[in-house]
Amino acid sequence: MFGNAAVRKAGRLGAVGLALALGACSSTVSQLPSEVGGLPAGTPPRSAAPAAYPAVHDMPPPRTDVVLSKDEQKKAEDELAAARTNQAKKITAADKER
Repeated sequence: MFGNAAVRKAGRLGAVGLALALGACSSTVSQLPSEVGGLPAGTPPRSAAPAAYPAVHDMPPPRTDVVLSKDEQKKAEDELAAARTNQAKKITAADKER
């Protein structure tokens, strides 16, 4: 029993060590030559200043569109149904030609 626990502990330590080693290498990949796996030639340099975060909490202006009336909604639904029917006819015609 003691052997299994030691093997599991060694496996976990190995996995953590590997993760740390790979994480440490990720920051130096950009300095490697392109032949070894670094950035390709002609890549623009990184900016010295970090990029600003987007304004995620700024709310967009209120919409100026109004809700469709019942007649407008019915017209839009009829147009969509007609387009769907038209596409179905084209597909069946194309399938028959094959």
